[in-house]
Amino acid sequence: MGPGAVLRKMIDAGRISSFILWGPPGVGKTTLAQIIANKLETPFYTLSAVTSGVKDVRDVIERAKSNRFFSQASPILFIDEIHRFSKSQQDSLLGAVEQGTVTLIGATTENPSFEVIRPLLSRCQLYTLKSLEKDDLLELLQRAITTDTVLKERKIELKETTAMLRFSGGDARKLLNILELVIDSEATDPVLITDDMVTERLQQNPLAYDKDGEMHYDIISAFIKSIRGSDPDGAIYWLARMVEGGEDPAFIARRLVISASEDIGLANPNALLLANACFDTLMKVGWPEGRIPLAEATIYLATSPKSNSAYMAINNALELVRETGNLPVPLHLRNAPTKLMKQLGYGEKYKYAHDYPGNFVKQQFLPDELKDRRIWEPQLNPAEQKHKERMQQLWGEEKKW
Repeated sequence: MGPGAVLRKMIDAGRISSFILWGPPGVGKTTLAQIIANKLETPFYTLSAVTSGVKDVRDVIERAKSNRFFSQASPILFIDEIHRFSKSQQDSLLGAVEQGTVTLIGATTENPSFEVIRPLLSRCQLYTLKSLEKDDLLELLQRAITTDTVLKERKIELKETTAMLRFSGGDARKLLNILELVIDSEATDPVLITDDMVTERLQQNPLAYDKDGEMHYDIISAFIKSIRGSDPDGAIYWLARMVEGGEDPAFIARRLVISASEDIGLANPNALLLANACFDTLMKVGWPEGRIPLAEATIYLATSPKSNSAYMAINNALELVRETGNLPVPLHLRNAPTKLMKQLGYGEKYKYAHDYPGNFVKQQFLPDELKDRRIWEPQLNPAEQKHKERMQQLWGEEKKW
């Protein structure tokens, strides 16, 4: 919004195109939309995606059509939490936005690329708003106690602000609500605001964590990547963020099982056993004790040697199947439950491994067209190198890894 910024230039020119504001709660999305409407002196319609439907959208569009003069800028339609609109509700906006009947300003806390339909997103600019910095929030507090008509009549001293900033989580609206709550709890002046006082009034800090939103996916992503990157400190931190934010413990446990297979794999097969045991223990002991096996499994997986050879092997095999289609099963590997099948050669020449020394005998197991293909590639860790050595001893020149 500073001088020279794209949005500022459009406002100064008196005309703006439709856009979407994406940012966390309390950074001023609604306020910014109202400022733009006041600056342009154009009608301003507001809808909440939580309470409005297609009929409400169409009513506003009809009013915008009837009230607009050709020389005027398009009325602004501000839709708060636009990500909550269904596809049909978003579809109802397309014509009006395309024709310029309204200038759409959407506000969302969720990633628009996931939550806003592509046709609407392509007709709008996207502006990302970041959380307010500490200095911005402190300035907001000072402005509130010196300019607000009620607060400026009180004698208020902000001796400590760390707790207020922590509880607000960068949300300006929440910060002002906390300030009001703390001041209202003090009947007499002066009001000396300290961290202990704020903590006592608020009791606890429910962290901002949307279990159905983008933060949910961002934090679980950071958690799994910390495990994959062998950083137990990072992994346990992101685990704590999910636990404190109220994430479903079973969801975390399932992700640990997946990580044990995908990221640790054959480098340490015990990881999968421990992850499964963690899931079972969680189901047995419940919460909050379940956080302990989650922590144990998290640290064990993060500190284990890593291999994705099993993950890559199944992906390579699936790609091969899609490329080659339904290749016939070699005759000697086919089951022969009937006389006719035996006459056709099903199962003939199959060698039963347990009839041979070391319970192994060389024979072909892949279709003829793929008999020389390597699908599993062992990685450079002690466990898989042992598997590789054994396979090499068994197969010799038949298979080379």
